[in-house]
Amino acid sequence: MTIIDVPEGWPTDEPAARAVQEELRSRLVLDEPGPTPGTGHVTGLDVAYDDERDLVAAAAVVLDARTLDVVEEATAVGRVSFPYVPGLLAFREIPTVLAALASLTVDPGLLVCDGYGLAHPRRFGLASHLGVLTGRPSIGVAKNPFAFDHDRPGPDRGDFSPLLASGAEEVGRALRTRAGVKPVFVSVGHRVSLDNACAHTLLLAPRYRVPETTRHADALCRRALREALETSGR
Repeated sequence: MTIIDVPEGWPTDEPAARAVQEELRSRLVLDEPGPTPGTGHVTGLDVAYDDERDLVAAAAVVLDARTLDVVEEATAVGRVSFPYVPGLLAFREIPTVLAALASLTVDPGLLVCDGYGLAHPRRFGLASHLGVLTGRPSIGVAKNPFAFDHDRPGPDRGDFSPLLASGAEEVGRALRTRAGVKPVFVSVGHRVSLDNACAHTLLLAPRYRVPETTRHADALCRRALREALETSGR
């Protein structure tokens, strides 16, 4: 089992990480519509941690956007690369996620993160961070709303209400993917409009609350972590 080390020069404290975050945030592209929903590839990204052993396993699962069939999948296991600091969680896992993405042999298309993009205190969550680093369109689909206000969306699939920061800035949407089931929280990462981010999310969630991209990536990263621990004999 190969375990990815923390890259040389990676931020080690909160001020350094915030400085990197601020510099990368200046490169965000927010005026592109992004790929047409239901076309090309979409890639789900997720991670699983074993903090006791300082390990993180990342999974990248490429789906056909039209059929939702799995096209390719890849994993990587690395060292947790940053302490737990709310608002800077991307720094804990990005090197390993990038390694999983680099192992793919097909075009990943749209990146779908189990997390946040603009719906982040500094408007730069994991989906935005990965989008800027890779240059790829990306969105965040989270299970919880972080720290933003929203009204309850209507009860039907496709109903939504805006996620609002102070000053009534819309940073994402609470989107109902199943009638009568609690919403998911969609935000733009990079090079995608919010309307398209929601359209992608609905197409990726035909049966369950969370997108198929997230379901596949969640199962795969958990399996990769178990296998890594078994291989290491712990």
